[in-house]
Amino acid sequence: MALADVLLQVGMVVALGHLLTFLVVVRWNPRQSASNEPPLRQRLRQNVTELLPTLGLLGVVLIINKVVRDIGVELSWLIGINLTGYIYLIESQFVAVVQSYANPTLTAYFGFVYVFGYTFLLTFPVLAYAVYERSRPLRVLLLTYILNYGVGFVCYVLFVAYGPRNFMPELVEPLLFTSWPQSQLLVQEVNVRTNVFPSLHTSLSATVAMVAYRFRSIYPRWLPVATVLAVSIIISTMYLGIHWATDVAAGLLVAAASVELAVRIDDGRLTESFRQWRGRDRVSE
Repeated sequence: MALADVLLQVGMVVALGHLLTFLVVVRWNPRQSASNEPPLRQRLRQNVTELLPTLGLLGVVLIINKVVRDIGVELSWLIGINLTGYIYLIESQFVAVVQSYANPTLTAYFGFVYVFGYTFLLTFPVLAYAVYERSRPLRVLLLTYILNYGVGFVCYVLFVAYGPRNFMPELVEPLLFTSWPQSQLLVQEVNVRTNVFPSLHTSLSATVAMVAYRFRSIYPRWLPVATVLAVSIIISTMYLGIHWATDVAAGLLVAAASVELAVRIDDGRLTESFRQWRGRDRVSE
């Protein structure tokens, strides 16, 4: 099976998930159906037009991440710190213990959510918030993505870290590849084996759940879906032997910081805090 076949499979499953979830979360949202709102297409056009600069910035960050992923490994070995041994000292064989509970059913579930669920979780709220009557939820979500990826590519240059399946292959199995060998075609396009700290699967999944909680009054049915998926994806990163618990903990911190910072940027509090700091700095001079 070629990469194009894998991408087509993922795209079809995710598109079906979008359709079904959209009907339940957006179309059948009683809060929206009872209000006099413009049509979905009009709201989509207005929000996308308003957020074009933010979308452009996200595109630039994603391109930088791609470049860093392709050439950043050599740079990491030149200037980065190898954290793998330190991480192992902190948690030892914790991931191997997690894998000791492995069975075919769990492996199939966690493999599915790691690939299909993760793609769906990151893309669906973009669609859902894009058709909301106000642009703020989508703007905050896009800002959190920018911050997550920004922190990610900086850390991936500054730190070298091998995942548990690469560091101790005698104890940790690459369960994703053994259960679905074709996934290697996809994973090698988006992952580098030395870029595991922090876990972006964790940080971005947790970010979506946190944003869903922040704006839970908009789509109340989306919050439990996002939460269950995010928790499942976070567990899958360790169960499949891809990330250490330390990577997960760092990812959760990145998620919390990204959401808080994005909200502060959007409502102007960050700019105001900077102005106050600059004013105090001038007075002290």
